[in-house]
Amino acid sequence: MTAALVAEGVRKSYGDVTALDGVSLEIDRGDVFGLVGPNGAGKTTLVRALTGTTAVDGAVSVLGSEPDRIDKAKIGLLPQSFSPAARLTPKELLSQYAGFYDAARDPETVLADVGIEGTAADQWYEELSGGQQRRVCVAIALVNDPEVLFLDEPTTGIDPAGRRSLWDLLEDLASGGTTVFLTSHSMAEVERLSDRVGFLNAGRLVAVGSTRELVEAHGGRSRLLVETDADPAATPFEGADRDAHGGSGLDFDVSARNGRLVVEGVGPRDIGDVVSALESRQIAFESLTWKQPDLEDVYLELTGESFEPTGDATGATGAAAGGGGDR
Repeated sequence: MTAALVAEGVRKSYGDVTALDGVSLEIDRGDVFGLVGPNGAGKTTLVRALTGTTAVDGAVSVLGSEPDRIDKAKIGLLPQSFSPAARLTPKELLSQYAGFYDAARDPETVLADVGIEGTAADQWYEELSGGQQRRVCVAIALVNDPEVLFLDEPTTGIDPAGRRSLWDLLEDLASGGTTVFLTSHSMAEVERLSDRVGFLNAGRLVAVGSTRELVEAHGGRSRLLVETDADPAATPFEGADRDAHGGSGLDFDVSARNGRLVVEGVGPRDIGDVVSALESRQIAFESLTWKQPDLEDVYLELTGESFEPTGDATGATGAAAGGGGDR
């Protein structure tokens, strides 16, 4: 079976800035592929390459065709920044976009699928909350019943319950054969939805695999996060001479990260020993959190950057359709 999306050696530069540096990727039909990476990593440029909205070096195909030659009715696209007409209602907007296609879905049914019903469907778009506006934007991307769906930060500004509802919808679409290409700063979203995840950094696809494969390969060990002002060198776990200075003899690596001590390699049964060792040094701490490795740890390992989600609960309507965040 022909893959839904294929990229082979894709390169793109903007002047002296290399946005994509030889990206190769293949995504099967009906799969959900999550793409993550820092701002400026090249995520938006890769989406533009796959949708045929920017010229690149290398080869790209969508459903077996070049992206600029494929029937646009087969593609759904939700950019990170998208502002439909403010003085139209959701029903009017969906009817407008449905009119662009020969065989679109019923607008009211699509709105109901994303949770826009009743009075909300008849309000002007500009009067809706940020989360409701984002739901309408998702509906616009779905109204043509696409075979391949590109979603850039689809749930930005949507409340937790609404986010889970949209996740259920996207899972149902994928189960029905829709291929979903998702970019997101929400690791929970990527982990919940994606069959495979790709990490893009400085224009290069540095790792691709299932969440489990990536965590096993790059996530590191389980760890204990200690909220304290103590210097790592003052703990019972740091330095070759720790035993000579009354250390505990516990064999853990310690580092400082984001205002916390990170004690690597701590299993659930080791937590009591760590607490006792800290107390023996009279090291005060505010809280302890035991954590197994996850996609955020993979992100840190592969990009060298702390994970910092973007956006908030107030919504993001953006400035223009087709706009993007990072290159």
